[in-house]
Amino acid sequence: MKKIEHIGIAVSNLEDAAKTYEVLMQEKPYKTENVDSEGVATLFFKSGESKIELLAATRDDSPIAKYIAKKGEGIHHIAFSVEDIEAEIERLKNEGYQLISDQPKKGADNKRIVFLHPKSNHGVLVELCQERTD
Repeated sequence: MKKIEHIGIAVSNLEDAAKTYEVLMQEKPYKTENVDSEGVATLFFKSGESKIELLAATRDDSPIAKYIAKKGEGIHHIAFSVEDIEAEIERLKNEGYQLISDQPKKGADNKRIVFLHPKSNHGVLVELCQERTD
C-alpha cells in the first residue's frame, strides 16, 4: 500500500454535495466522471496527495443507491494506491481476506480497482487502486 489514494463519500445529490465540499476545501473539483457499469457518478477533489471522491447513484439498483438506502450518506470506502493490483489480490487472498471480486475492473479516475469486503476490515470497505496504462 503506497498511500491513501482517496476517501469515497456516498451522497444523495452530487450537485449539493459538490457545493458543500467546494466551500469546505476552498477549491473546485478537478474531475467528474460516470462509471456506468457501477451506476455511479463521481466527482473528485484533491487534498494534498490524496483525494476526496463524492459518489452518487445514477440508478436505483446501484451499490451506492443501496448503501444510502441502508446507511444514509457518509463515508463509503477508503482506497489505497497499489503498484501491482494482481499481486495484492493474491497476497490478501492468501492472508484470508474476502474480496468482493477476484479480478480488477475499470474504475473512475483512470484506475483499475478491486474491493475488499468490510467483514475482512472491521466494517470498513477497502478499495485497492492501480493507475491504468491502457
